[in-house]
Amino acid sequence: MAAGRPDAALVAAVREALAAAGDPQRAAGQQRYMRSAMPFHGVTAPRLRQVVRPLLRAHPPADRETWEATVRALWDDATHREERYAALALAEHRAARPWQGPAVLDLYRHLVVTGAWWDLVDVVATRLVGGVLRAHREVVTPVMDGWAVADDLWLRRTAILSQLGHKEATDTALLERCVRANLPGSPFGDEFFVRKALGWALRQHARTDPERVLELVDELGDGLSGLSRREALRHLRG
Repeated sequence: MAAGRPDAALVAAVREALAAAGDPQRAAGQQRYMRSAMPFHGVTAPRLRQVVRPLLRAHPPADRETWEATVRALWDDATHREERYAALALAEHRAARPWQGPAVLDLYRHLVVTGAWWDLVDVVATRLVGGVLRAHREVVTPVMDGWAVADDLWLRRTAILSQLGHKEATDTALLERCVRANLPGSPFGDEFFVRKALGWALRQHARTDPERVLELVDELGDGLSGLSRREALRHLRG
């Protein structure tokens, strides 16, 4: 796909509005909590939505190239973390629905690898990658299998969490492959964010298929970390 030019007016408007809405005292606390090298403006999540939504309505993406270039500009050139949250809001924009096909995974992979923290990655995994997977399983499932064994913790977490909202449509075989590929002893398998993701994914699937989750947890036995096991069984065994 040919590189597009970002919507400079939208980028400027978002940056200006977020800066104006900030609270420096809150910003310092947000940065500490998120352990972020990038500073915050100090905009709460509800306030960020109030600020960004009318700007996106006023500047809907004209075409796919412009949309992707604008997402990348807000993300890659961000000086404050809220600009990356705004980039994710643009990525989810209803006008972008026609472009949410397998080809967009290159963009989402970039967001995951460069975002490299849960507040950014989990949105990409569950609300962006998850939607593409659900709509294009035949093409995207092998991509998720690849991400599940990638040399990157956050790609692995994305693959694990990609079906979090799929309920009855969950590809159980894919979920189990993601789990088995990321048990303790595997690359990144001892990392908190992988162990937590495994438990979260299994706990969520247990709402739909509790019997299979119980079976899988028993099958894995001590191969599953204590954290993953507790999360998986939180609503099943008290």
